Amino acid sequence: MGVVGAVVPWNYPLIITSWKVGAALAAGNSVVLKPAEQSPLSALLFAELATQAGLPDGVLNVVPGFGPTAGGALGRHMDVNKLAFTGSTEVGKYFLKYAAESNAKAVSLELGGKTPHVVLGDLPDVDAAASAIAWGVFYNAGQTCHAGTRVIVDARVEDELLDKVREVSKSIMPGDTYDPATAMGTIVDRTQFDRVNDYIKIGESEGAKIHTGGRPVEPVPGGVFIPPTIFKDVKPGMRIEKEEIFGPVLGSVRVTSEEEAVRIANDTQYGLGAALWTRDVSKAHKIARQLRAGTVWVNTFDRSSITTPFGGFKQSGTGRDRSLHSIEGYTNLKTTWIQL
Repeated sequence: MGVVGAVVPWNYPLIITSWKVGAALAAGNSVVLKPAEQSPLSALLFAELATQAGLPDGVLNVVPGFGPTAGGALGRHMDVNKLAFTGSTEVGKYFLKYAAESNAKAVSLELGGKTPHVVLGDLPDVDAAASAIAWGVFYNAGQTCHAGTRVIVDARVEDELLDKVREVSKSIMPGDTYDPATAMGTIVDRTQFDRVNDYIKIGESEGAKIHTGGRPVEPVPGGVFIPPTIFKDVKPGMRIEKEEIFGPVLGSVRVTSEEEAVRIANDTQYGLGAALWTRDVSKAHKIARQLRAGTVWVNTFDRSSITTPFGGFKQSGTGRDRSLHSIEGYTNLKTTWIQL
């Protein structure tokens, strides 16, 4: 395709950089990489290592800067033929606008999520589900695009499941980010900290009940830490049920049928991931087809491989990272007819 612009987020800066840069270079492109302003250092070291490895000058270029300036300039540049972005849905839409304002460049987007765990009454292992649900939303302080932030659970097993999730969460409490024993580090900055706290207050004002957590802690003086937080009595349509919080906040929605669970799981603008917990393999195949998400995990969560594509449906974006599908996204198809 020629020159590829890659704009990556702050929450997994090195992993997502490698996904995009690796596929773009493998397809024969040059890359201009714009790391998030909160986390540029790994991208600069990545470029330094690429130079040491023998990558020719100009093939990989790192341009740190702020989104509206450096990111906007890359999105509007007439010599950039493809723009690959991972980040919020709001910002992703700007890159579609930038493409329309410039050279109609190809745009691939991996955006926000509101991943549901659909937990049926016949789930095979409550302890396994509780562990996967807790780690899947509290890992990285909930700052993960496909974090499993919604539990849509059969009313018959909700209390037992949430009590077990709460027990697991006690082993994922915030601590000093530089301590190897810490399971949950800091929120990325004060702005995001305030956003998450605002959503917790919104949840309480909407009538949801805090099952655990909900108040900031300070394991390091002056730090921005939020403990694992679980809401019960969440109703469909509440803001904490519909909107991406991007913090360690889990909401539980009680249901009484599989049909209701699938309907609520799909009733969102997002479609990045989903999980299903059931011991019935036929039911698993049926519901997995019904869930509108780019990845569906059955009786597990957040398992992945570089050989499998990652991306979403709906406003979670249209691009795919990882796998041979990602390399296809950095190539143009061409047909040549020769008359003999």
